[in-house]
Amino acid sequence: MNISARNQIKGVVTEIKPGVVTARVILDIGGGNRLSSVITMESVEDLKLKPGDTVYAIIKSTEVMIGKD
Repeated sequence: MNISARNQIKGVVTEIKPGVVTARVILDIGGGNRLSSVITMESVEDLKLKPGDTVYAIIKSTEVMIGKD
């Protein structure tokens, strides 16, 4: 995955809390730290996200996006 954002944090999906339009994706980023991001349900489905997946939190300005190889 090539992306211009330099603030990338690798983590493992521990939980996905789905809603009607959005979902909260919670990552274990190591050292007892967790990070969460709210993304669309469509993105969860497109990325086929599930607990146990290794993903990247991509931080650009005030946004946190999720990327998956």
